[in-house]
Amino acid sequence: MPPSSPTIVFCPDAELGYERSRTRFETGDGLALDETYRLAHLPLVAPNHPGVIATREGSSYVMGRHERVFSLVLPVFSDLLLQSPAYRELDAAMRAAPFAGKIAWDLLERRKDKLHATICGSLSKDTPPLLDRDRRRALTEFGPITVELRGLFSGNVNRGRLYLRAYPESRNGENVFRLIQRSLGCRETDLYVVGLYNMTDDLDASETAALAALIERWWDRTILQFEVDRLWLLGASDDLVLDSAIEESVSLV
Repeated sequence: MPPSSPTIVFCPDAELGYERSRTRFETGDGLALDETYRLAHLPLVAPNHPGVIATREGSSYVMGRHERVFSLVLPVFSDLLLQSPAYRELDAAMRAAPFAGKIAWDLLERRKDKLHATICGSLSKDTPPLLDRDRRRALTEFGPITVELRGLFSGNVNRGRLYLRAYPESRNGENVFRLIQRSLGCRETDLYVVGLYNMTDDLDASETAALAALIERWWDRTILQFEVDRLWLLGASDDLVLDSAIEESVSLV
């Protein structure tokens, strides 16, 4: 759905954590997949890679899979992305990049109906959380919310995954995602990313330079503005939500 009002104001970067959390590229250095990525993502995209961390003491991950975790997320519909000229241009640039051979392209098709940005993560494990009548009523008072996606983003944690950044609308000077988190008694956050691309290997220095240039070129570009009137209660047993189900579509109206 297109934005319903031309007066929507989105939260500025000063109120969000993207600048603080972005990858800092150094001239002449390559990009090594970090431990978080090699534990949670690499086993799912390149299980035979020597850098895979199959499991780790104190962690529930076993080859990228874990107990089912339920989160409340912002749905991002792939058909809207594909209709965006900016997204198609970004995707073409990614496919033409010198590191394109190290992207797990098959994941885009496998995840196209599950794209999202997490708002309230890890609400429960194994069984869905209880959203009582008061919490549901609080959510319906928000009404439709408008979001802007910008790209491209690589973080300082989980290096190996590339995202779009979600910018929530600001209502009366307040981040609407934080208002939702507050209404549910959840931890308030300032990063809302939509995972798109996953690497299958480290990048060398020239590939890393190309990625850094691509991120810089696309940092302030708007990819898509859209409106949603519901959130997903999503249950997943892996961080790529390959083994996932939408437990419920939770209304905001």
